[in-house]
Amino acid sequence: MVIKGFTGVGLNEILQTASVPKGSFYHYFKSKEQYGQSLLEDYFQNYLVDMDQRFSVVGQSGRERLMAYWQKWLDSYCEPCDGQKCLVVKLSAEVADLSESMRITLRDGAEQIIKRLTSCIEQGQRDGSLPSVDAHRTASALYQLWLGASLLSKLHLNGQPLEIAMVTTEVMLKI
Repeated sequence: MVIKGFTGVGLNEILQTASVPKGSFYHYFKSKEQYGQSLLEDYFQNYLVDMDQRFSVVGQSGRERLMAYWQKWLDSYCEPCDGQKCLVVKLSAEVADLSESMRITLRDGAEQIIKRLTSCIEQGQRDGSLPSVDAHRTASALYQLWLGASLLSKLHLNGQPLEIAMVTTEVMLKI
């Protein structure tokens, strides 16, 4: 589904790949859409746990934690890779108009990511490693910057937009 997209993969293909009988699938899910929503919920749950661990590393400033997060995002881009790992980038535009429940799951997950970024920026402000700015607006702007850069990297089939995002992030967070 990551390579072909949500609408590009039929339910039968998913079930065959997973070796799951159709009856078993419908025991757990009412539809492919409900399966997609569950997939996104699981993705965000794991992603947020990773963020919580990354942002609680002892002995690092808020700035170091935040920049390590963006560096991991930059490093995770595989050039040229159709199966880019970020489901938010991959599915947001595709399903936002097709599935209200999946759109809401994506929106809520993105808001949780921004909440954690905000908290990390506030930690950096307290320890003096990040500038005194509106933490929530900065977190939102940075997340939007990186989502856009990820999408452009997919369009250009290279990591240059992400490299530009890293430079821009460093400028935005300069004291």
